[in-house]
Amino acid sequence: MNYTRSFIVLIVMTFLTGISAQKLMEDQQYICPPCGDGSCDQTLFDQPGECPVCHMNLIKKSSLKNVAIFIHDGVEVLDFSGPGEVFAATHTDLGAFNVYTVSLNTEPIISQGFIKIIPEYSISNAPKPDIIVLPGGATGPLLNNTDLIDWVKKITPDLEVALSVCTGAFILQKAGLLQGKKATTFHNAIDRLREIAPETEVLENVRWVDNGQVITTAGVSAGIDGALHTVERIFGREAAEETARYMEYDKWNPEDGLVVEKY
Repeated sequence: MNYTRSFIVLIVMTFLTGISAQKLMEDQQYICPPCGDGSCDQTLFDQPGECPVCHMNLIKKSSLKNVAIFIHDGVEVLDFSGPGEVFAATHTDLGAFNVYTVSLNTEPIISQGFIKIIPEYSISNAPKPDIIVLPGGATGPLLNNTDLIDWVKKITPDLEVALSVCTGAFILQKAGLLQGKKATTFHNAIDRLREIAPETEVLENVRWVDNGQVITTAGVSAGIDGALHTVERIFGREAAEETARYMEYDKWNPEDGLVVEKY
């Protein structure tokens, strides 16, 4: 019995040591943040410095956050492109974001009837995200899609942030992520969300609501504010302000939202 117990302890210690070694290795690796130049994006380096191709400052590999933006037929353009611009434009010495689109499959989707977009990944093969963005638009048909709801539930435990924009909040609600929380959505959808989510306190006249892991935003442009708030939370106020300046988005007021719970 003692031999068996010792063997189990040895296996566990070996496993934990392997995880620690992998984490240490990642902390000692540096990459070129995604900059749009495929020849150097996420190229590995063994020391800090400047990328020899695009001359961006290298960041620790472990500081790169994966941002999955879910898109679907009828998605509102600014709902997903606004947060996408925020995350893609954020580059700091503390880290950056790897932004990619995900859909039910990789067939082209149509946004607002006139923009065709080819998703990079489907929900079956997308890289594991640290942050997910659920935009609004024609979200009604998605609420009965069990594959999507199951995917959201599956990735939630490991997410730092689940960010909804506009009626994307209804997807979070369907996945059970708004129960007992405060939330907001597009002003024309406030009453409907209150009706189907009586266990959620749905707020009006607020740009975003931060419950910790779950952040909901109001309609359309409010997604930019929620994304900037997420940047501030992860990389600090200076990083968020620098991104807002780059975007020439002078409407961002960090106090326009509500922090319910820090995460």
